Amino acid sequence: MNEMRDVVVVGAGPVGLMLACELRLAGVDVLVVERLTEIDQTVKAGAINVPTAQAFDRRGLLPDLVAVQEAALERFRQFLGDTGKSMPVRTNERRPAVGHFAGIMVDPNRIDFEDAAFAEIGPAGEAFLVSQQAIETILARRAVELGVEIRRGVEVAGFDDDGIGVTVDCGDRIVRTGWLVGCDGGRSLVRKLAEFDFPGVDPEITGRQALVEMTGAEGLEPGWHTTPTGIYTYGPVPGRFLTVELDGPPADRNAAITAEELEASLRRVSGADVRITKVISATRFTDNTRQATDYRKGRVLLAGDAAHVHSPFGGQGLNLGIGDAVNLGWKLAAVVAGWAPEDLLDTYTSERHPIGEWVLEWTRAQIAIMRTDPRSRAMRAVTEELLGSRDGATMIFKKISGVLHRYDLGGGHSRTGAPVPDLELSDGTRVAEHFGSGKAVLFDLADSSALRDRVSAWGDRVRVVTAKLAEAQSLSAMLVRPDGCVAWAADDGDLDGLELALTRWFGAPVRDF
Repeated sequence: MNEMRDVVVVGAGPVGLMLACELRLAGVDVLVVERLTEIDQTVKAGAINVPTAQAFDRRGLLPDLVAVQEAALERFRQFLGDTGKSMPVRTNERRPAVGHFAGIMVDPNRIDFEDAAFAEIGPAGEAFLVSQQAIETILARRAVELGVEIRRGVEVAGFDDDGIGVTVDCGDRIVRTGWLVGCDGGRSLVRKLAEFDFPGVDPEITGRQALVEMTGAEGLEPGWHTTPTGIYTYGPVPGRFLTVELDGPPADRNAAITAEELEASLRRVSGADVRITKVISATRFTDNTRQATDYRKGRVLLAGDAAHVHSPFGGQGLNLGIGDAVNLGWKLAAVVAGWAPEDLLDTYTSERHPIGEWVLEWTRAQIAIMRTDPRSRAMRAVTEELLGSRDGATMIFKKISGVLHRYDLGGGHSRTGAPVPDLELSDGTRVAEHFGSGKAVLFDLADSSALRDRVSAWGDRVRVVTAKLAEAQSLSAMLVRPDGCVAWAADDGDLDGLELALTRWFGAPVRDF
């Protein structure tokens, strides 16, 4: 007899685990299957952006991020101290460097942090130096606490979507599920078997990222460096490096990565006389850039790298995937629960695809100025000059930090479609602290009985929080989706459009007669 589940998620990386947590928070019976038996320790993304930190904050996980970051910062300080370097910081807040564009570091002291884009992000804005493995560890623990079943060492052999549900061959058993979500990475089996359209641009680089033991490391400079033969970075811990060579993709991406290959690449790019004596972790990457035209095909959906692949510069993939998961999670849970129609899932692609498109363009642009030809090097020099200006550094950081991400939801209010501002409330709480249950929240900021009466028919799906803003402003109400997106907002008690927004996002009202 088939095992029955509401949703099967393939892949227990950050995206699959985040999605599973979101689904389970809404009461969905979700199974996660993962071919690996433990968390992959290969060197991957080492930082998160503001939307990712805010998503964790809304679920009560910000302290976990901060604890990981403090440990990482201490290791970074020790590494830099051992090399005779100091950490670049904002002179007024002791905050570390904020990131790079194509290996060009953004000076935190040139960024205008008084820009309106940074005004309402709350304490989540200070959590950034968190590795992918740490994210997976936090989410795996959270998933278990919520009752998610994670089966490791299980590889999906195939599946059949019959339009009513999906039958999934999980090797030792058959699982029948209402929905299947592929969070199984850039080489997604789910995407391939479902035959999603996946157009894009072929690769032209070979990147190598590793954590090793070596001699001769004193010849390497910490940070990002452009050389006549490519780009390399060293740190933020001893033995960790990355090289980029623009001589085409690897002949065999799946071949084992040897110490000899890594050593030769690092020598070619850096010119340092290094000897690699032990490989702890290593991976190759390219700038293969592709995106599924639609993230849903029948009862099969894609999220994270399964839906879009690109070079890893700036760690955008991890953040893009977390954004996919929090956008999809509550919508799929609503469809499973039956109070939302299936076409709610169409908004998953329409909202997330443009952001994925931007990330792909952003990574392609970085490759363009990493090339070693004279024209590309000239463009790199121009970019460095722009990043050396206050306006340039601020613009780039606003982009890479994710604070400009928003969805086009229509509506007349400027906040509609934007992330909910993490404002202080008169009861001593922050806005972000009211999303721990995973439900939508209507913030009644003007103690309006008329507002509460309007939303009462959605009471099982929308929580109401009545509290004034700690600092008065014209904003009188906000309807916020579970993913933190403002679905409707009003100034000065205006309730126009509220019921339309409630119905659009949270289904038909339930009225007592």
